[in-house]
Amino acid sequence: MTHAADSIFENANGHTLGPTDESFDAVAVCDGRIVRIGSDHEVRFLEGVETDVIDCAGRTLLPGFIDAHTHMEVVGRRLLHADLGAATGRGEALDLLRAESSGEWVLGYGYDESTWDDRWYLTRNELDAVSTERPVVAFREDLHTASANSVVLDRYADELPESGVERERGEPTGVITEDAAEFLRAETAPDRAETKRLVEAARDHAHERGVTGVHDMVRRSHAPAAYRELGRDGGLDLRVRLYYWADHLDAIDELGLVTNGGNEYVEVGGVKTFTDGSIGAGTAKLSTPYADRDGTGEWVVPPEELAGIVERATALDLQLAVHAIGDEAIAETLDALPADTALRHRIERAELLPDDLSAFDAVASMQPNFLRWAREGGLYETRLGDERTAASNRVSDVLDAAVPLAFGSDCMPLDPLYGVQQVVTAPRESQRLSVTEALRAYTSGAAYAGHDEDRLGMIAPGMCADFVILSESPWEVDPSTIAGVEVEMTVVDGEVVHSTVDRSRSGVAF
Repeated sequence: MTHAADSIFENANGHTLGPTDESFDAVAVCDGRIVRIGSDHEVRFLEGVETDVIDCAGRTLLPGFIDAHTHMEVVGRRLLHADLGAATGRGEALDLLRAESSGEWVLGYGYDESTWDDRWYLTRNELDAVSTERPVVAFREDLHTASANSVVLDRYADELPESGVERERGEPTGVITEDAAEFLRAETAPDRAETKRLVEAARDHAHERGVTGVHDMVRRSHAPAAYRELGRDGGLDLRVRLYYWADHLDAIDELGLVTNGGNEYVEVGGVKTFTDGSIGAGTAKLSTPYADRDGTGEWVVPPEELAGIVERATALDLQLAVHAIGDEAIAETLDALPADTALRHRIERAELLPDDLSAFDAVASMQPNFLRWAREGGLYETRLGDERTAASNRVSDVLDAAVPLAFGSDCMPLDPLYGVQQVVTAPRESQRLSVTEALRAYTSGAAYAGHDEDRLGMIAPGMCADFVILSESPWEVDPSTIAGVEVEMTVVDGEVVHSTVDRSRSGVAF
């Protein structure tokens, strides 16, 4: 006996984004799963008295996007505190900080000095002009660098790791990097109630951008508790895969957490660790010196320490997600990771890849958003020089080498269509993908990186009913405008979690 569908989405410009990317007009959903795709006629016979029929009016329907590397608590902080990402200069960033008055601390997130005329980090003196009474911290977009005022520097003078405190003529400039920046992140961490509020804001923001699943990299955060509380109460509406920092290994072992353990909404991914820092902070580990400064970067986790983390995680049968940006860091990571295709270990960032990718035995979890820094006059050109800039973020070479590719945002920003635009318009062929390839990296590629390809990442019968409906086809618009395509509806488990239209009655064309 054929059961009526709970909902039918018809008159769509549908793309499965499967291996052959078949097109379809309609999709039927029952109990949170896709039960049929095909023509309107083929699917409409599953309509029952209570079936909700949504007329897509020719709009584009795709699998829901999965962000394979993000930090949802940070996304929430940018939404609810001073968001410095849009600041076009130092003055605007400082004005945003002055307007921030939500707590004891003045906190700002996401500044990118590489887009400013003078291209230098915010300093102690500038933040003192924001406040000399309240502690002020502005975190750079990559979170590997922060800027602090005198109140912060004086308060934590004996606690900030000295290696991360930049000095000029013996005095702190206010620029803080790596372990010292992480110390300030911990000091400003929200409590459990506030974290839940941040996660809810980030979830809603993700839905507005068509994101139905995230791989969240968490460290000393109440975010996992917030997810589980929301899931228990039926209010999560987002598929979350958690990667715990390596300093949680004792707790992971004690609690018996295992890769892929959990439920349909919250599951354990594995262990996240660093090797090096970032190009923006000048701390990514390179084999030759930077173009604009002395040195080759630094180890955040030295190779011998990484080897110990890999050994322990492997003994616990946990998937590893290893941050490695510079070519030397990537080489050390490839040497350290076991050849274990079952666990699908991942290299996060992978910005300066080796020439020969035949031995790249891991998932390449990359961020196409970063390609904005690879353009003429961008951050990479300043830090790395022309030759290494041209060799950065070689996503096309990754696919050509049959290396599994997953895309995430690192919340810079959390917006898959922005990432798609960056990669389809990238300045060099080795950095450029087609629209279909880019979308797959945000859908089936990310699902594969999360061991979820059997239920997520494409439109097919039996898969979870997670999809997004766009106002225009990303294949048909000017590639430089893809980020402006509107997400008109986001569906998770067959339920509409975001819509830009009033759907007060069934059968409405939106």
